[in-house]
Amino acid sequence: MQAVAEECKNLIAGKWAGSESGRTFHSINPANQDEIIGVFPLSTSADVDKAVKAARGTFDKWRKFPAPRRAEIMFRAGEILVKRKEELARLMTREMGKVLRETRGDIQEGIDMTYYAAGEGRRLLGETTPSELPDKFAMSVRMPIGVVAAITPWNFPLAIPTWKLIPALVCGNTVVFKPASDTPLLATKLVEILLEAGLPEDVLSIVHGTGQEVGNALVSHPDVDLVSFTGSSAGGREISKICADQFKRLSLEMGGKNAIFVMDDADLDLAVEGAVWGAFGTSGQRCTAAGRVIVHKKVWGAFQEKILEKTKKLRLGDGLLPDTDVGPVINEARLDAIHKYTEIGKKEGATLLCGGERHTDGPCARGFFYKPTLFTDVKPHMTIAQEEIFGPTAALIRCDDLEEGISIINGTKYGLSASIYTQDVRNAFTAMRDIYTGITYVNSSTIGAEVHVPFGGTKQTGNGHREAGTASLDTYTEWKTIYVDFSGKLQKAQIGE
Repeated sequence: MQAVAEECKNLIAGKWAGSESGRTFHSINPANQDEIIGVFPLSTSADVDKAVKAARGTFDKWRKFPAPRRAEIMFRAGEILVKRKEELARLMTREMGKVLRETRGDIQEGIDMTYYAAGEGRRLLGETTPSELPDKFAMSVRMPIGVVAAITPWNFPLAIPTWKLIPALVCGNTVVFKPASDTPLLATKLVEILLEAGLPEDVLSIVHGTGQEVGNALVSHPDVDLVSFTGSSAGGREISKICADQFKRLSLEMGGKNAIFVMDDADLDLAVEGAVWGAFGTSGQRCTAAGRVIVHKKVWGAFQEKILEKTKKLRLGDGLLPDTDVGPVINEARLDAIHKYTEIGKKEGATLLCGGERHTDGPCARGFFYKPTLFTDVKPHMTIAQEEIFGPTAALIRCDDLEEGISIINGTKYGLSASIYTQDVRNAFTAMRDIYTGITYVNSSTIGAEVHVPFGGTKQTGNGHREAGTASLDTYTEWKTIYVDFSGKLQKAQIGE
C-alpha cells in the first residue's frame, strides 16, 4: 500500500503557510514515479519578498543572542537527528533514490556538521595582536553578515543544507532557505527539527519552488546580503552576474570532473574498488564523482578487465532493498542528459564496454534507472572526459607515466577532487604537490568529505570559498578590527614625531 503523501508549507515569519499563488507541485519517488512523496507550495517572488523582509526584521535581535546560546540550539538539533537517523534515511531513499546505506551516510554527515558547527559557537575565533604604539590594544572579531540566501541541490538533501544553515545560524545570520524542488521534504524535516530544538521561528524561513521563480527572486533581492549556492556551473555563472551588480557576497560550490589515477605499482583490487565506488556511488550524482579513471599503460589491460567485471555485477533497484547496489537517477531529464553523453562518447570514438542505456526491467520499469556505463579508449580531450555528466558513467583513459597522468587530471576547467593509487611515496608526494584540486586523496576514492576540513575546489568548481571546517566561518562572517587606545593622548600610527 502506497504511503500517504505529506502536504507541506512554506515557513515565513514564523508561520507555516501555502504560497500566494495557491499552486502546488509534487515530489516523487525516482525509483517509482507513481509514488508521490509530498505536495509543496509553488512559491512566487511575493513569497520570497515576505521571507526576506522577515529575516531582515529579526536579524538585529538574533545577532545579539549570545553565540554559545545559538550553538546550544544547533547541538540539540544534532541530538534529534541522531534519534531520527533511520527514519530520515529511509525517507531520503524514497525521495532522492540513493541506496539506504548512502542515505544513512547523508544523515550522519548532517549530524557531524551540526555537532561540529555547534562547537564553533564557543570559539568563533578572532585574534589579538600587539599594537605598534604604546598603551594601545588591537584585536579582530567576527561579525555576522546579515540575511543569507541558502540554495541547495537534491543529491545531498540533508547534509548540504546543514553545511550552510548551521554555520550561518551559529555565526548570527538569519537565513532564507530555498531547497531543490526534487527533494523538498527532507529540507522541510530539517527545518522542523531546528524549530523543535528551540530555534526562534522568525530566524529561518523555507520557501519552496523553482529556481527560475524562487531562486532568481531570492538571489536578486536587495535585502539579501549573502548567497550560498551549491549546484551547476551554469546556475552559478548566472548567480554571479546578479550578485556582482549588487556587490553581494557570494559563495559558490559547483561542478567537477574528478579523476582517479592508477599508477603501475597500485594495489589494483583496491583501486578498482575505489573507482567503482567513485563512479557509481549515488548513481554518479555527486560533484566529487570519479568520472575519469586514468590508468598507467603497464596495468591498463589488467585494470580494465577487473573494473569491467565488477561493474557488470552491480545490481540496480529500489534503494530500500538490501541487495541493491545502484539506485535510480533523480528524474527523466537526468536520464536524457546522461544518455546524450553516451551517444556523444560513441560518436567521438570512445569504446562502450558496458551499460549505455536505460534500465527498465521488472520492478525498475517505473523508475529512472540508467545502467552503470564504462567507456574505454577515451582521449583526454573528448567531451565525456571534459564535461560533468552527473550520472553513472566512467571514462577510462590510458597514460604513459606519472607526469602525463597528473597533466590529464589538471586538464579540465574544474578542480574539485582527485585521487592517486600508488605504493611509492615519491609518486604520492609528487601528486599531492602537483595536482591542482581542492581535494586530493591517496589510495582512496574521490568521494567522502569530512566536515572538519575545508570542502571546495579550484578553477570553475567554485569562487574560492570553502564549505565545512573553520573555513566556513569566513563565508558567514565579516572581520572587524578594533583598536583601544588607553594612552590618554592622540597617537598617530605610521606618523613620526
